[in-house]
Amino acid sequence: MQERQLGQGLKVSALGYGAMGLSGVYDGGAGKEDGLRVLHAAVERGITLFDTAEAYGPFDNERLLGEALTSVRDQVVIATKFGFGIRQDGSRYGLDSRPEHIREVVDTMLARLKTDHIDLLYQHRVDPNVPIEDVAGTVGHLIQAGKVRHFGLSEASAKTIRQAHAVQPVTAVQSEYSLWTRDPEKNGVLTACEELGIGFVPFSPLGAGFLTGTIDPSTKLAADDFRSVSPRFQQDALQANMALVDLLKRVAAEKTATPAQIALAWLLARKPWIVPIPGTRKVSRLEENIGAVDLTLTPAELQEIGEAAAKVPVQGERLPEAVLKFTNG
Repeated sequence: MQERQLGQGLKVSALGYGAMGLSGVYDGGAGKEDGLRVLHAAVERGITLFDTAEAYGPFDNERLLGEALTSVRDQVVIATKFGFGIRQDGSRYGLDSRPEHIREVVDTMLARLKTDHIDLLYQHRVDPNVPIEDVAGTVGHLIQAGKVRHFGLSEASAKTIRQAHAVQPVTAVQSEYSLWTRDPEKNGVLTACEELGIGFVPFSPLGAGFLTGTIDPSTKLAADDFRSVSPRFQQDALQANMALVDLLKRVAAEKTATPAQIALAWLLARKPWIVPIPGTRKVSRLEENIGAVDLTLTPAELQEIGEAAAKVPVQGERLPEAVLKFTNG
């Protein structure tokens, strides 16, 4: 497995693993044994960056990673996230990045993850009621205390990233980025990361499964699958967006690869400090994703893919409105 560096000094595998789908979101999540199986397989195949959050489950995802990774703790990088108000019974009350809340939840995260430190701690969503400087300063104190190693931001604007970085160096920024969600190219986030030496971690690099070519307008999504209420996955939008999958399938056929591998290889080729975190419940898909790391796309192929994708007017918002409202503009 190739390695990449996020920010100043955090080395990780070129491809990480996003664990969110193991705990709900996609029709009920995986069972514990299946979750442990795919996490262990990821470790065995050289993946070292594992991404979770207290909000996934909530809490169950961190517990699962804690159990799966405890025997290899010194070989892996665990990234988790705070920022939502989540009571111990799992009920929620919006965003909460008050310094006292951050300190409290980090202690509970450490217990669930069965570790004495969090390698990369993200603010899950920017809290408009708490100055980002206070958030950055709080995480800085946790770093000094040894409970946290690196600071990250998720779905933050370029302005917020710069403000936070001035107080506590930001190691990584996580946002949705793929061939059908190219917002970070346009909103200044990738530019800010490059200027400040911050790594970038795309979540949903396969478009929540759409870019794998396994979903089409005839696909029936379960009622508890978030995609069933996501604008981009409604039938009319899917029909229009299939042009992107057709593009990936054409290139994949030429490269003896899969659409998913082409989509990931395109992202990996964008910048050497980009580390996508696709998730899956299947070891076969995990192996397929890892194959993208060694797939080389020529400059001409990259240009062809990028230009062709840019001509496809993607239909539908990338997430349900209730989720998008938490994005930092």
